[in-house]
Amino acid sequence: MFVTLLAVTFLISLIVTFVVARLFQGPIGAILERIFGDKISSAWQRYVTFAIYVVGISGGVRIWDLEKYISPHAPGQPELLLTRDRWVLEVYRTVIETLQSTAWLLLAFFLITLVAYMIIRIVEKATANAVPSPASSQMSSAEVETGNAGAPARR
Repeated sequence: MFVTLLAVTFLISLIVTFVVARLFQGPIGAILERIFGDKISSAWQRYVTFAIYVVGISGGVRIWDLEKYISPHAPGQPELLLTRDRWVLEVYRTVIETLQSTAWLLLAFFLITLVAYMIIRIVEKATANAVPSPASSQMSSAEVETGNAGAPARR
């Protein structure tokens, strides 16, 4: 019965993680493409998707909680049996823990990428302000001769 519970919680965790990964595939790809560029963003997106699966499944299949069904119980305590109610509780815990684990991972991802995006925007604005526009950098020959650089030319 324990092996069946382990397999069921793994399968449920895998399905929930798959749904979450598919829901966030587009936003993650867009963010990574903006930050890293085209070629490397696909590699990073694969890594983030892999991390979603690892965190989701390991959060959903709680081995340390499932051990209570196979560990010897202390004297005076009743043995835990896998009843229908316990199955429902374990399935519910699996779904909630999987969602919670992936939510924390995605929150960390989005916070880190938000900081990276802000840094990119600051650098872009600083670079745009540092490069003079072509119209302001070209002086007429009359301005150069009279020493009135920046002043409007009189005709």
